[in-house]
Amino acid sequence: MSAIVTLKKGEGRTIKAGGMWIFDNEIDTILGSFENGDIVIIHDFDGYPMGRGFINVNSKIRIRLMTRHVDQEIDEEFLRMRVQNAWAYRKTTVDISSCRVIFGEADFLPGFVVDKYEDVLVVQCLALGMEQFKLKLVELLKETLAADGIHIRGVYERSDANERKKEGLPKVKDFIGEPFDTNIEIVENGVHYMVDVVNGQKTGFFLDQKYNRLAMQRICKGKKVLDCFTHMGTFALNAGIAGAADVTGLDISEYAIEQANANARLNGLENTVHFRCANVLDELPKLAAAGEQYDVVILDPPAFTKSREATKNAIKGYREINMKGLKLVKDGGYLATCSCSHFMTQELLAKTIREAARTAHKRLRQVEFRTQAADHPILWAADESYYLKFYIFQVVDEK
Repeated sequence: MSAIVTLKKGEGRTIKAGGMWIFDNEIDTILGSFENGDIVIIHDFDGYPMGRGFINVNSKIRIRLMTRHVDQEIDEEFLRMRVQNAWAYRKTTVDISSCRVIFGEADFLPGFVVDKYEDVLVVQCLALGMEQFKLKLVELLKETLAADGIHIRGVYERSDANERKKEGLPKVKDFIGEPFDTNIEIVENGVHYMVDVVNGQKTGFFLDQKYNRLAMQRICKGKKVLDCFTHMGTFALNAGIAGAADVTGLDISEYAIEQANANARLNGLENTVHFRCANVLDELPKLAAAGEQYDVVILDPPAFTKSREATKNAIKGYREINMKGLKLVKDGGYLATCSCSHFMTQELLAKTIREAARTAHKRLRQVEFRTQAADHPILWAADESYYLKFYIFQVVDEK
């Protein structure tokens, strides 16, 4: 018999709004015994059944919801239904050659992420309660893809994020099943990349910017482009493939620059797309002092904040980087700028960019506002699923 968790009166606002989390301070009583990771039944303060989810007393997110039906067994058929729904959604909304197949809470499989790179799956399990389902979910996903004629040749686990510690879990980096060559060539928006799923950041590649990179292709044709925090050269190479006249990519990581240069050669773009290792915050003022100006500047920084408490410092960071970037854009040129932190809301980012533009004496005309690709769906009421905000502006001098 599952333990029954009863919420305090007035709590459970997140799951009542359609979200997936119950925090430690929202719980009144727990009736029955359980072990961390067990599925429990959730009741509102008045006994109204709210669903079933897995519990972990090590985590501030005490319960992650699996279903809103208290009589629903979390069995193989249930997991198959979740996996098939996730795949059907991707087939409808995105290019599936390489995409995020399962996006945790937003696919109603909390704490579980799977990226597909051509015929390889990369798995990330960030919640204790999902560990028990991990191998079964991989099996069901391979079965679901096989039904569409997609044969998966290998699966690698990248559960090496710090969130695992909060769940009381060790970090894991290993093959699930037989070893295979973990350098995979993918094609996105006509650009070829070699993805290293063992050593690359997160699961090896940032798929969430796919259509934002595509949006930049139209703008970069024939232009002089600066791509900051280039990582594997993704925006720079999209500019290059679209016919940019000259592209410079900057990143502080020597490993990332090596990968970016290899990707430029892979696409035959080494004559127009150049990369160099530099601290972007230091390099931009040097470029400005040297009189450099660009038709297009792209700012894709790492998350300056991973907690609500650090948001104030992050605002300073985003303001500074946008101010420095804006000073390098020619009159009538373009700025693409983004944030990948869900704590940096769209309103907060817009306010910060506005302040940066004022300080740099630049006027902005918004071309478009974009978010993460549709294979990273935003579940309303699950704020953490909405993290990427991406602006494209035309920059005009104040005259």
